[in-house]
Amino acid sequence: MPFNYICHNGEFLKEDDYSLTHRNRSFCYGDALFETIHCLGTEPQFFENHWNRLSQGMKILKMQGDGDFSRQLLEHYIEKLLNKNRIFKGARIRLTIYRNEGGLYSPESNVISWLMESSALENEHYELNSKGLNIDIFDGVHKPVTVLSNLKTTNALIYVLAGIFKTENNLDECFVLNQYGRITESISSNVFLVKDEKIVTPPLFEGCIAGTMRHTVMGIAKHAGYSMEERGILETNLLSADEVFLTNAIQGIRWVGAYKDRRYFNFVVRKLVARLNEEVFV
Repeated sequence: MPFNYICHNGEFLKEDDYSLTHRNRSFCYGDALFETIHCLGTEPQFFENHWNRLSQGMKILKMQGDGDFSRQLLEHYIEKLLNKNRIFKGARIRLTIYRNEGGLYSPESNVISWLMESSALENEHYELNSKGLNIDIFDGVHKPVTVLSNLKTTNALIYVLAGIFKTENNLDECFVLNQYGRITESISSNVFLVKDEKIVTPPLFEGCIAGTMRHTVMGIAKHAGYSMEERGILETNLLSADEVFLTNAIQGIRWVGAYKDRRYFNFVVRKLVARLNEEVFV
C-alpha cells in the first residue's frame, strides 16, 4: 500500500512519521486557523478566496508568517503534495496554520507553522445530493457574535456538540443559532433560503463563518439574475421558504429536503449547481 504524505512547513513526511508535541498551541489552546480547499486535478479552486480569508484571520489573531509564507508558496506545495500522493482528480486539502509553541495563554512568539494534508474525493465536480437533507435546529449552545465568529479556527466545540445532537437524532445536518437566537449556519456550511426566487443568507455580522463557497455562490446567484439579500433568519423564515440549501468549499451546494414537517423544492438549487460547475470546468 503506498504511503500517504503530508507537508509540514515545506517538508514532505510520511503521515505515520509526523506527530505534534504536547506543547503544540493548537492542541493546548485552539490557537490555529484552517482552510479546507477543493482541488480539481492539482489546481485549488477559488484559492484567492481562501488566501484572503486566511490572511484576514492571521491579521486578527496577530499571527506572523515568515518571509517565504505566501499564496504562491502554498499553491506550489498543494500541487506538489497532490502529485506526491498521486491524487489527480477531485481532492480535498486541509491547511492548518498554528502559532509556534511557547508560553501559556500569552505566546512567546507570533510566528506560525503550517501543516498540509490531502485526500481524494469521490467526484471531481460538484454534485448535488440526490436526496434532500433532513435537518433540525441545535439549541444546546448558541454561537457568540464577536470578531472571531467569521474565522475558521480549531476551536470548534459548538460544532462538535451540534454534531453529537445530529447523530443522536438521526439527522443529516443541523442549524446553529447565534446569541440572538437566529440561524447563523449549520455544522459545516453556510445557510441560504429561497423565497419567491429571492435568495437570502445571514450577513457576516450575524456570526457565520465567512465561507469561501458562500462568497462564490452569492456571486453566481447575482450573475444568474437572482435577487440576493443578507439578513437574519428565524425559524418562521425556514417554515415559509420554498427552498433551503447549504454551501461549503468541499461539497459545493447541498439542498435541504425537510425541516420537521416542512418539505422543500430544489429548482433554484439545481440551476446554481450547474453554474458552479461551469465556473470550475472552464
